Amino acid sequence: MPKYPKGKIKWVIGLIAIAIAVFIGFKYWKGKKSALPEGIVSGNGRIEAKLADVAAKEPLRVKQILVNEGDLVRPGQVLVRLDTTTLESSLAEANANLAATQEKLAVAQAGIVKQKSEIELAAIEADRARKLVAQGAGSQRDLDVRASQVETTRAALAEAEATLKTSREEIEVARANAETIQTRIADATLRSPVTGRVLYRLAEPGEVLAPGGPALTLVNLEDVYMEIFLPASEAARVKLGSEARLTADFEPDRSIPGYVSFVSPEAQFTPKQVETKSEREKLVFRLKLQVPRELASRYVERIKTGIRGVGYVKVDPAATWPTKLQNVITAESESH
Repeated sequence: MPKYPKGKIKWVIGLIAIAIAVFIGFKYWKGKKSALPEGIVSGNGRIEAKLADVAAKEPLRVKQILVNEGDLVRPGQVLVRLDTTTLESSLAEANANLAATQEKLAVAQAGIVKQKSEIELAAIEADRARKLVAQGAGSQRDLDVRASQVETTRAALAEAEATLKTSREEIEVARANAETIQTRIADATLRSPVTGRVLYRLAEPGEVLAPGGPALTLVNLEDVYMEIFLPASEAARVKLGSEARLTADFEPDRSIPGYVSFVSPEAQFTPKQVETKSEREKLVFRLKLQVPRELASRYVERIKTGIRGVGYVKVDPAATWPTKLQNVITAESESH
């Protein structure tokens, strides 16, 4: 083996020692830089959003689907039309029945007017017959006939009034039936309940949807959040409404403001996709960090769910966010 001068060996050892010292110093500096200030805790999570199904209320055939997966939709936008041919036939029948009952009501009203006139006439004739009998110029039989006519016409009036009441009730029933069918027809036009994006297209034209069967699944881009998991010692210090920050792995130098909207009342094991195996073996509490709706609404065209990141929470309101979390996305920042 070749022999090296002792001076050269010492020089090489010195360089190695310096390199090790620099490496250790860099690791220490990096660790100090990434360490969170007292009063702030963090956990890994994913950007998520609530899902909303666009579903049929009753079994109807799909006539038309107006959107595709990935399309951005707005509240009230028509997404799916279902076939309402049968319902429209039922509506025509219900409207015809309503018209018939309204005509029946008109006949009953006319009958009441007629019966009241006949009662007045019968009462006049009975009064005249009564006077004639009192004067000895009329017969008791004629008076009895006139008095009977008064009672008969009054009974007919009561019957006509009962018919009128029944006709009014029938009209209300017929109108309610027509309005119900009209509502069912309106419900066959499926509209977006949220501002979001079409995640799944679950049906195609010609298919029959079961009651409650979804045609589309939407991602509600105004209800965006991140779920993180904290050990009991940290979760116990978190309060609902506490200030939070969310960061995405692809852009860790920008943060999204948020707040704690949920803290699980019971512990659970950390999900498999979070942290290392040793972390997953710990019992933790689930927290939900909500993005303000007005901010999410401003960025609906850029929001992507499923992106991994880190959520930070202030357990001490007096704590100061570190520099890396002070570059915050706001509703106004996009326009500058």
